[in-house]
Amino acid sequence: MSKLPNVKGRITYISSHAKQENLYAVYETTDRRYWTKLAKCNQEEFEKSGTVGKCIEARELIIALPESFPDLYEPDKLLRLFTDHFKEQYGVECVSALHHNKRKTNYHIHLIFSEREMLPEPIEKIATRNMFYDEQGKHVRTKKEILDENGEIRKGCKIVKKCEVYERNLFTAKNRLFKQEGFLDEVKHFYTNLINALVKDGKEKLHVFNQGGLYLATKKIGKNNPKAQQIQTDNGYRMRWNREVDRALVSGVAETEIRQIKKEYITDRSRESVDVFGNQPERLGTVLMSAVAALAILISKVLQKAVELSGRLTTAEPGPLEILLSGKEAHTLADRELATKLQTPPRPVMPAEAANYPGLDKIYKELQRQNEIIFAAEKERSALEMERNSLKGLAKITPKGGIQSRIDRKNEEIDILKMGLSGIAKKYGYKNVQEFYRIYHKAEEAYAAYQKDMAEWKERYEEGSSKKVRKSIRERLKTPPEQRENYRKPEVRKKDRGAR
Repeated sequence: MSKLPNVKGRITYISSHAKQENLYAVYETTDRRYWTKLAKCNQEEFEKSGTVGKCIEARELIIALPESFPDLYEPDKLLRLFTDHFKEQYGVECVSALHHNKRKTNYHIHLIFSEREMLPEPIEKIATRNMFYDEQGKHVRTKKEILDENGEIRKGCKIVKKCEVYERNLFTAKNRLFKQEGFLDEVKHFYTNLINALVKDGKEKLHVFNQGGLYLATKKIGKNNPKAQQIQTDNGYRMRWNREVDRALVSGVAETEIRQIKKEYITDRSRESVDVFGNQPERLGTVLMSAVAALAILISKVLQKAVELSGRLTTAEPGPLEILLSGKEAHTLADRELATKLQTPPRPVMPAEAANYPGLDKIYKELQRQNEIIFAAEKERSALEMERNSLKGLAKITPKGGIQSRIDRKNEEIDILKMGLSGIAKKYGYKNVQEFYRIYHKAEEAYAAYQKDMAEWKERYEEGSSKKVRKSIRERLKTPPEQRENYRKPEVRKKDRGAR
């Protein structure tokens, strides 16, 4: 979104075939005279306010569209749809144009909108006495203040006589919503939802970047940007952090721990750097690399714990689910609850989230395999680094193809493998690894809950085991209440059998 100090000139630019090589459609919700009146109103209000700077006459949104849209939708209808949606949502007039860039790689809409609404009827203010204005249009109290030394009205000054209109408002005040920080984010979600409803291929669906999430956004490099090299370098550091976040999630690091590292090592340290050294973007790389290192250490700790845990699994005691499936766990129930068990309820129904689990589990295993490959590559790199360090000072300059070059190649390989984590998630239609894992964990919980319910149902009601359970329930119902607590204890059952 950008502010427009010359709305009429901008409208001419985006809607002119002479100025645009690939202009497909232009759509206006009102006539061009509206924008002339709007510009005049804004300029008058700006002068009265005494604000320093440029007068903002309107605002402009640039909306990127999927490259499949030219083949799917007629330009005129598509442009009308997007513009009318905005007008219906915010109630302001618009002018829009549908373009392609020179290389036809960026299909997009320019949408200019007013920050004011036109009043149904103009509001006119009538002078109750003669009013005097100086050359700047400022209201002064007496006629003497606009006279020259000869007693004549100075050039540029004016008098509004009693009962004449001295002010005429055609528009409302500017809508403060358009100035608020969250407006652009709101519009992004608004148009992202519309675009996603129109795309035919699920892979083309768009996502709005979450500024408060685990990942860091990369910056766009515009034409002839003098800071292009610095932005490109920063983007490289940001992408390294994002790849390490993917690795952390796949390795089982909790989101809260990743978010804590991001806060401590990136947000807080960036703020401290600005406070101490001022705005020096070149320091961002150092900050991000320390954060990547801290996250890598946390990942190694989690992986080490996972290895230790896997070695103890074979000797672990059975958990609640195993006990439940073995039928060894018993509960003391009231008579009404016991009687209810004699009625067979319907089988548990698998919810949609649980039904998606097997497919998601295949993706999860693919990510785990990729993570194992990364882990193996990191172990190889560690071995090379230990070999390099053991050389000590024997060779200050390593020959071409030596250990250091092998370490560098291994680092490049690891970076590519980490990029593969994000690639796997996107291949299956997820915007990133974090989104996949959130959906996967919900499905995993739903599937486990369904399996537990199903196991309980089978234990109680399925053919074979149900007869045994029902017989046990009937016997318990005949047992005096004071003896029911001990009914399932082995020594009590043995004693009862001996007595019988």
